[in-house]
Amino acid sequence: MKLARRLGAYIVALHLAPFACAFLLLPERPLLFVGAELALLASLAIGWRLARHALEPLDYTRRFHDLLQDQHYANRLAPPASGELGELVAMFNTMLAALHRERLMVGEQQGLLDRLLEATPSAVLVFDFDGAVSLVNASASRLLGVERPQGQPLAHWLKAWPAADTGREADRARDMIAQLDTLVPGESRLLTDLDGRRYRAQRGQFYDRGFARHFLMVEELTAELEDSERATYAKLVRVLAHEVNNTVAATCSVLDSLLFYRGQLAAADAGDFSTAIDAVKRRNVSLGEFIDRFTRVVKMPEPELRPASLRAIVDDILWLNREACAARGIALGWRRCDEIGMTPMDAQLIEQALLNVVKNAIEAVDARQAQGVAGGHVQVSLENRDGAVLLSVSDSADLLGEVAPRQLFTPFFTTKRGGQGIGLMFVREVLNRHGFAYTLAATGDGETRFEIRFA
Repeated sequence: MKLARRLGAYIVALHLAPFACAFLLLPERPLLFVGAELALLASLAIGWRLARHALEPLDYTRRFHDLLQDQHYANRLAPPASGELGELVAMFNTMLAALHRERLMVGEQQGLLDRLLEATPSAVLVFDFDGAVSLVNASASRLLGVERPQGQPLAHWLKAWPAADTGREADRARDMIAQLDTLVPGESRLLTDLDGRRYRAQRGQFYDRGFARHFLMVEELTAELEDSERATYAKLVRVLAHEVNNTVAATCSVLDSLLFYRGQLAAADAGDFSTAIDAVKRRNVSLGEFIDRFTRVVKMPEPELRPASLRAIVDDILWLNREACAARGIALGWRRCDEIGMTPMDAQLIEQALLNVVKNAIEAVDARQAQGVAGGHVQVSLENRDGAVLLSVSDSADLLGEVAPRQLFTPFFTTKRGGQGIGLMFVREVLNRHGFAYTLAATGDGETRFEIRFA
């Protein structure tokens, strides 16, 4: 039974005895009986009214409790009839107003944080107390390639990934998840994915309700690091080119001067003297060409974009290499060629880059033939795919099968004996300046494929 009913029953019970006693006055003194009854009724009414006033704070407390429980912070309590409760109700209303303002502020901050997380290019993952993913933004979803990763730890996706999903993106996502899962709280590390893109990943922690929770932030640094590398290599090459060119020019001048003394030598010695001088001059020329190849990479002009025909460019490259490939038994030609319109590009730079790609493919097949594998092919495909133009050069050498993809396009890295690692540097620079995406990897079916997406 509620307190109000118990208190009301108590007041009624308290007046029952006087009411019974008043009935004894009825036979002898009816007027006194009526007066006593009226007095008792007035006392009962006054007692009931005082009980209601006494219980009014409990009623306001119950209503305040209901507002807090339902989180109706925008509501307000009505002013009480009695002045004694005015201060208490005013305090309750002030508390509700403060809670309402704080809720609005928290909601606005949470909305801003959600929008920032979705808009930021950095991947953000937040974990709950058990280490399962509780929050992931759009960049993290694209990076991991996992739909709705919430509720599971990162290691779960390495085991639960479909075995049939063996595509390039799936392999890249699995490799990235495996690297991220090894980070410990407070660690920051530079990661590289299978496509050669580089990231800075760090695992931190924050406290929620007194317990530590972890988060991961992954920021792609590919463009920033490439710019830094480019500036470093450019400075290095400029210094080397300056010193080598000065030395080569001075040496060639001295060698030409020495040839004037050939007539002063005996006939038997003059021939050997001239041969030695010519050999040194040829070596100087080769050294100058070697430095020039590096210089062309770092001194590349900005692309001048004009509409050009990709098919015409590739046809010229195939024509130039047709006879040399036929002589070595290498099949060179188109695998597929869709109708493609004119594409904005710097035709000269793209032609040089594609020439390097095709030349590398031919040399790879040639190297495989030197290992005793006869034949081989280099095939080019030009396709319209998903609204973009995709050009791919495939070779049957498959020399990248044992090379970690993240090593490719690393400056001065090469798989060819005697190679200098300049060709892919030049190709990467041309494609990056055009903004064209590219990949180079083994396909898994005995081919190596270089793909360029002309978006």
